[in-house]
Amino acid sequence: MSGIHHMLVHFPLGFWALATLMILVGGFLNGRFADISRAGLLPILVLSLLAACVAIASGFLVWTLDAVIYSPLARNHVLTALWSLGIFSMLTVLVWRTGSRAFDGARKWVLVVLALTGMSIFATTGTIGGHLVGATTQFSDLLKLFGWDVYNTFYVPSWVVAALVVIGLVCAVAGIRSQGTNR
Repeated sequence: MSGIHHMLVHFPLGFWALATLMILVGGFLNGRFADISRAGLLPILVLSLLAACVAIASGFLVWTLDAVIYSPLARNHVLTALWSLGIFSMLTVLVWRTGSRAFDGARKWVLVVLALTGMSIFATTGTIGGHLVGATTQFSDLLKLFGWDVYNTFYVPSWVVAALVVIGLVCAVAGIRSQGTNR
């Protein structure tokens, strides 16, 4: 099953890399390629989410639940995979909800920041997955420069969780208010 998981993770990786490229082209260039990128982004994002769900499900078939619970490396792998899925889910909802206005004004920057963040987290997921099968990468050294050791459990202090909840609520209120002014 491990080989199947390794094969399946390349589908969301490819779709997310393509979606990120499409966001950059659609956000910063003009012309035919930018128009095609903006128009084709939503189907690529939807396919990426479907592929990611299949890849994550196959990962849970590779390792037993006990192995995931007790191994910091496996927990980190699952955690970063779910973070990637969450970020690209947000991107998909944003593009779906805003339609042709997704690249207008500040929305473009939200798409760019989310896409680049999602790709960096997915790169971390792949690096940790490589460590799980004994194939380390140079990216691990870069992560160490940022204070992340892939062999120790990632954690988020309680104050950070509280700050994220407050930021999320503020963003939700701002979004609801902006919906009222756009109608």
